[in-house]
Amino acid sequence: MEATVLGTGAPAGLPRPDCPCAACARALGPEARAATAVLVDETLLLDLTPGAVFAAARAGRSLAAVRQVLLTHPHDGPPVEVPAGLPQPGRVPDGRELALMTGHRVRAVAMDSPGTGYAVTGPDGLRLLYLPPGAAPAGLETPVEPYDLVLADVVGRPDAAAKLRAVGGIGPATDIVAVHLDHDVPPGAELRRRLAAAGARAVPDGATLTVGVSEDAPEVPRRTLVLGGARSGKSVEAERRLEAFPDVLYVATGGSRNGDTEWAARVAAHRERRPGSWRTTETCDLVPLLGEEGSPLLIDCLSLWLTDAMDGVGAWDDAEWGGGGERALRARVEELAAAVRGTRRTVVAVSNEVGSGIVPATASGRRYRDELGRLNAAFAAECEHVLLVVAGQAFTLRG
Repeated sequence: MEATVLGTGAPAGLPRPDCPCAACARALGPEARAATAVLVDETLLLDLTPGAVFAAARAGRSLAAVRQVLLTHPHDGPPVEVPAGLPQPGRVPDGRELALMTGHRVRAVAMDSPGTGYAVTGPDGLRLLYLPPGAAPAGLETPVEPYDLVLADVVGRPDAAAKLRAVGGIGPATDIVAVHLDHDVPPGAELRRRLAAAGARAVPDGATLTVGVSEDAPEVPRRTLVLGGARSGKSVEAERRLEAFPDVLYVATGGSRNGDTEWAARVAAHRERRPGSWRTTETCDLVPLLGEEGSPLLIDCLSLWLTDAMDGVGAWDDAEWGGGGERALRARVEELAAAVRGTRRTVVAVSNEVGSGIVPATASGRRYRDELGRLNAAFAAECEHVLLVVAGQAFTLRG
């Protein structure tokens, strides 16, 4: 089974008409995207968009053999006329299955917002899932067989991928292709980087995908360290990297601070923007968590873990530091690095980058700065991906 994406953009296309934003200004040439429509084996058209005949011709395809046109969502783009020779578009009721004379079977999948998803099984038994923009499957509770290809709004609704992963609909061999792409993310390298973190990829308009072939699908890194200064966006970047995964365990190393309302407000803001399916634990005991099998870990942050570790070895007292505290801290850092090296879990950790700032005025401040630098270096050495976030922009140091 083959799927040709005649367009990969949002209903209004990319760039959006008359939009002055930076993302739209950069969406030129191969980065420009028409509204998403998918042609399956030249016989089934999912979504009818403006200029579909010309889009098919540019992709080296024809719509002459199309026997069924299915709509997925209330279209808010320009009005579309049905080209001569195409059947009138229709919609399959949720949960119902449509059998085509070509041997394809199409089952309508209920969404959590207006629209319909379609699970298509080809004559060869291969399966693809196509979801409308801004939507995720509803009512997924029982395990399902992995789809060979998923076409979904990965940027706008990363939780759709998380829901599918939770029930087995997305497996290690599933090719996840982002469609309905809008101006939420700058095109080019930044889009590819964000999608890769979710195990997804983008393709240009007109690309033909062979269902069941996933050689181009990116491999999700198992260990990632996200560095950045205060308010750089490092925590948002770390959270974004796991939005498409279910049952994430958020490890808060800061704990609670009785009577500190400002700290409580910070914690509440972090919790509010996290997906509701994530769990939270407050602990600095990271080694046992890393040694267990289980769901992905998001550790925020290593700098607070270090504060706790330095408190534990008496690092702020020169006599205790020189009398064994320094050796004890080095041992704890080495133990943590070894646990990261040996972990089987997906891990994203956050830490502060303070080495580029002002030299602290106190000996204890300089000691903390130096030890954080050493900790960051030891942790980064065990990670496939290392990012530095500055002013909300992520720069890849490794990966």
